[in-house]
Amino acid sequence: MNPLCCIAPVSLDHAAEYHHRPRILAAAPTPPPPPQPEAAAPPQPEAGAAVAGVLHKWVNYGKGWRSRWFVLEDGVLSYYKLRGGGAGGAGNGDSSASTARVIGEGDALRRAREDAAAAGKQWKPFGEIHLKVSSIRASKSDDKRLYIFSGTKTLHLRCETEEDRNAWVESLLSAKDRFPRSLTSNDFGPVADIALSTEKLRVRLLQEGLNETVVKECESIMTTELLELHNQMKSQQQQHSVLVDRLRQLETEKVELERTVVHETKEREAHGYTNGRYSDFHSVLSGGSGSESDPDTASQVADVESDEDEVTYFDTRDFLSVESLRSASSRRRELLTNGCSGLEYIRDSTVSTVKSIQYPFVKRRDKLPEPKEKEKPVGLWSIIKENIGKDLSGVCLPVYFNEPLSSLQKCFEDLEYSYLVDNALQWGKQGDSLMRILHVAAFAVSSYASTEGRQCKPFNPLLGETYEADYPDKGLRFFSEKVSHHPMVVACHCDGRGWKFWGDSNLKGKFWGRSIQLDPIGVLTLQFDDGETFQWSKVTTSIYNIIIGKIYCDHYGTMRIKGSGHYSCKLKFKELSIIDRNPHQVHGFVQDNRTGQKVAMLIGKWDEAMYYVLGDPSAKPKWYDPMSEAVLLWERDKSMNQTRYNLSPFAISLNELAPHMLTKLPPTDSRLRPDQRHLENGEYEMANSEKLRLEQLQRQARRLQEKGWQPRWFRKDEDDSYCYVGGYWEAREKGNWDGIPEIFGQSSTLPGWS
Repeated sequence: MNPLCCIAPVSLDHAAEYHHRPRILAAAPTPPPPPQPEAAAPPQPEAGAAVAGVLHKWVNYGKGWRSRWFVLEDGVLSYYKLRGGGAGGAGNGDSSASTARVIGEGDALRRAREDAAAAGKQWKPFGEIHLKVSSIRASKSDDKRLYIFSGTKTLHLRCETEEDRNAWVESLLSAKDRFPRSLTSNDFGPVADIALSTEKLRVRLLQEGLNETVVKECESIMTTELLELHNQMKSQQQQHSVLVDRLRQLETEKVELERTVVHETKEREAHGYTNGRYSDFHSVLSGGSGSESDPDTASQVADVESDEDEVTYFDTRDFLSVESLRSASSRRRELLTNGCSGLEYIRDSTVSTVKSIQYPFVKRRDKLPEPKEKEKPVGLWSIIKENIGKDLSGVCLPVYFNEPLSSLQKCFEDLEYSYLVDNALQWGKQGDSLMRILHVAAFAVSSYASTEGRQCKPFNPLLGETYEADYPDKGLRFFSEKVSHHPMVVACHCDGRGWKFWGDSNLKGKFWGRSIQLDPIGVLTLQFDDGETFQWSKVTTSIYNIIIGKIYCDHYGTMRIKGSGHYSCKLKFKELSIIDRNPHQVHGFVQDNRTGQKVAMLIGKWDEAMYYVLGDPSAKPKWYDPMSEAVLLWERDKSMNQTRYNLSPFAISLNELAPHMLTKLPPTDSRLRPDQRHLENGEYEMANSEKLRLEQLQRQARRLQEKGWQPRWFRKDEDDSYCYVGGYWEAREKGNWDGIPEIFGQSSTLPGWS
């Protein structure tokens, strides 16, 4: 007999109480219960029994819903991948599997239980959710779905039936309230010192005939071992106490966070944001992607969890919803209605304003002439199928694929929202460089708004062709000229009130079968009278469904606006995805050139509106919704005439030719181009014949350029860019067009004007 067996046992109830049972992986058939007395009540399930079953978990748009084996035990919900065929190893099933209560039925459950039984303890959970710091909600729109929010991720789950969903929700809520159990102060009171008595051990050892020296040695060994065990128990108790205190603190913070989310959700609903979606703010800053969450309103709390080794296709998360854009615009209009200037903004609890510049009203036409002929459709594929991969600038297309504007006029269309530059000028005069670059960035984005819905290409100008636009109602004068035929380069210059804008553009296009890719080459420059300058280049444009389907365009890439003053800006145009439900997104930030710190964020859509949020975006919490503080910078004019070309009212005015202008325009102006004028009037046959005639003349342009031809109004500078040399408006004032050729090769009366 071992002498130590006679020692009185020390109570270890505290330690045993927190001992974790083995994890339940599979639920084997429950053995029949022992015979019960007839009067006895049926056995009830154990309060802490594990729950298991198959649930469908949302992964991402590439994978969709995937079946997973879920096990709920000790307040922890674990889920396992179902690999089928007994993956994982031999049948080392857990002996405690019989304690699990299984929810659901069917073949999927049977296969899952077979996988679990085959894998046994070698089957590792793919993910775990601790219910004590999570929230469980049933979907309001689908009676088979439920959501689990852990504060950092969201599990979207779907059951086979509504009864299974209700059973899971009940079990999850019950486990959340039960684990860990509420602890009292007695559980964490100081452990009393243990008083050890070795009297019984001494008596027994003496009965065995041991001498006093051996007895004392045994007493010393026993006392030392028990004291060491006692110290270990005290250390474990202290660590446990610290962990529970931390758990309580996290739970308190979680409850406060939930209350904040609920409060903000109610505020959003009160302002008409019922169907809005919280934005993934950090995804906006990094330009990354994330899994798309379920449209149910419960999915607003956190990001959706994805299986990392299954993510093969991501849909970019919506950082802007249409509802958010409309709601923010509505709030802005309410401010305007209440008497606040559209240029007001709040910073450091003060309101700053700038005065809008008032320009005279000029009446311009608001519609195109009625077509005189019925349009004859032409198959595009039969024309360009031999030009796949080639530069499209040399491909001759019938006039039916054109709109009644030239590329020179399209350059001026980029200045439709020039009031943004006027506002930037005023902010700079007040010493606010940040608001200046924000308006410059909005102006750079606004140039793409007119491309939405435009399915026809502008006319390629002839070498030496020009276009002027004198718009006193906008406070500017614009002039452009085609300065090179090969490569085709268009240069422009615009004088505003207190600023100048110029640039040149060489657009390279390639046809890739179903789409056309247009890559712009050139730099645009905006300079204010105080010397501050901003420069940027345009992003790539692609036109899709050239052969079959509805034609549409998309702009994508990174635009960097370099400022010579305190700030610069970086904007990312998101490329359209085939599953994107929120297209045309633009987001970026303003950076301090001196410190490199991000000082403001820009968000919006190039065909709708742009907003800004002041402050360092990276300092915002992950659940922060930028639209809650966004201020409107620019909103697209939604006026659209129902014409074949989808021209805006501003674009309709570009080719207007009033009678008094005939004596002032040079013979190179785009308004005098006969094929373009015939197309505008709906005289398609004449337009097509004139276009072919002008293209024959244009073939001589290359030889002229090789012989040293130089543009009349622009010259190259040391940076190999074209700059306006001046003199055009002075010559126009005098009506002196000596030396200006008749590039359109006609002396007959121009077709009817409007």
